[in-house]
Amino acid sequence: MTYEVLARKWRPRIFSEMAGQEHVLQTLINALDRNRLHHAYLFTGTRGVGKTSLARILAKSINCEKGVSSIPCGECSACISVSEGRFLDLIEVDAASRTKVDDTRELLENVQYSPSVGRFKVYLIDEVHMLSTHSFNALLKTLEEPPAHVKFLFATTDPRKLPVTILSRCLQFNLKNISPEVIVEHLKYVLDQEKIKYEETGLWFLARAADGSMRDALSLTDQAISYCSEELKKTDICNMLGSIDRTAVNDLVLGLIENDGTAVMVAVQKISDFSPDYSDALAEILSLFHKITIAQTIPEALTNSDGDKEFILDIAKRLSPEDAQLFYQIALLGRRDLALAPEPRIGFEMILLRMLAFYPDHSNIDERPEMTTGIISPVDTITDKKISEPSANKKEKLQDSANDTVEPAILENKKDAKDCKEKVILTEVSSQSWFKVHEDLPINGVLKNISSNLILSKVDGVNLSFVLDESESAFYDVSHDEKLALVLSEYFKANINVEIKIGIVDSETPKNRQIRLQEEVKARATKNLNSDPNVNEITNMFDGVLLKNTIKAID
Repeated sequence: MTYEVLARKWRPRIFSEMAGQEHVLQTLINALDRNRLHHAYLFTGTRGVGKTSLARILAKSINCEKGVSSIPCGECSACISVSEGRFLDLIEVDAASRTKVDDTRELLENVQYSPSVGRFKVYLIDEVHMLSTHSFNALLKTLEEPPAHVKFLFATTDPRKLPVTILSRCLQFNLKNISPEVIVEHLKYVLDQEKIKYEETGLWFLARAADGSMRDALSLTDQAISYCSEELKKTDICNMLGSIDRTAVNDLVLGLIENDGTAVMVAVQKISDFSPDYSDALAEILSLFHKITIAQTIPEALTNSDGDKEFILDIAKRLSPEDAQLFYQIALLGRRDLALAPEPRIGFEMILLRMLAFYPDHSNIDERPEMTTGIISPVDTITDKKISEPSANKKEKLQDSANDTVEPAILENKKDAKDCKEKVILTEVSSQSWFKVHEDLPINGVLKNISSNLILSKVDGVNLSFVLDESESAFYDVSHDEKLALVLSEYFKANINVEIKIGIVDSETPKNRQIRLQEEVKARATKNLNSDPNVNEITNMFDGVLLKNTIKAID
């Protein structure tokens, strides 16, 4: 007995067997049940999504001997003939092989004649966009006013090439690419019926490789059945497709968020075993971080399109949103520059090492070496040079001016230094002492920005309540409560609980206070400079102007 490929054997014969395309099915079923049939239908979409299958089911439904219905019996001679491709009143035409106007005229010569055996004469023209302009013109009149017994069913993968005069005379249905979830469910059903064992994770690779086409998915399944000995295993399917094993990509991402460089390099070796295009590997990583970000911001929008929803949700809880953005941006820029690397794998590894290097959890400010060690101060350089001594009177004036300008700043710095040594204890914490606490906290990045805009609204033992102004809450999420609690617990040496509420802040925040103090210091320095006789003498000598926006307070 001749083997029948899965794509033909499992071609849908009634509407309920169609996988996906519910938006099209609903319209056609309602039209058939209410007897509101149009004379011309246009089915558009990529290959293998069900255009021709829908057209044949529609032809079967309107010619079933038991009457027009959305559920053809499948047993009468008309239904059987349509399924077997030998129904006299179903004229199937491949427009790609009959593009000339003479072919179209010959086809339309028999339009006026009644159907031979069926209720309607159906013209099914596949790849209709391949017809010539003259062929379309020859079709226009018949398409606009066809005989009552004629129905036109068109299918095309490129509706943009159809004249608007044709489009306006048809009911158009755009068939969508079939999602991997739907493809996997259909493949499971087919394999169960065929009594073939399989690993579901392997079917996801087939579904993704099909790229939205059910026919391609069934063809790849046929190939996988031939390639695998007894069971469709994920490893065998990956080898057959030459695809990167998603498990290796998942392991790689786990290694990144756990700061485990060894695990990352092991995952890279697993990926390299597939001899991949490393740009595609980065695309997989980008796709993963995209879904992680969706899970963090809009969890209900996350779909199981790749069968990894549980993994994504788990990672989303363990990785902060800002870190996910950082990894995504590094991978995106790295993919752009990958072609500049000496070798693709070297470039790929450097991108991953860059992620580890810039991962915020790596940077511990307290452990950084002093950046000033071994650096010569510009002041020291200047003092080494021989500068002519000013006159005694000028020297006296300069000394007085310096004392007036610097002394208050020195006193203030000494006061600040004294304050820094005095650590606030938990029992004394208040809205005012929060400024001092915030200055001492070893934080940076988004958390520092958010905490600098907080006011302490309530203290109840180890429970601290803060208010964050609405205008500063764009990057805030509930994970920052826990992060701030950990930092404060370390500071106070107690188990601190933090609650941050979004609201209206009508008092001074650490950020506002810092800005105010800087402005006060700058205003004081500006006043001193304006009253400094030496500065006035220089500006008068050179007819200069003191640029206030260039004055900066030196810590």
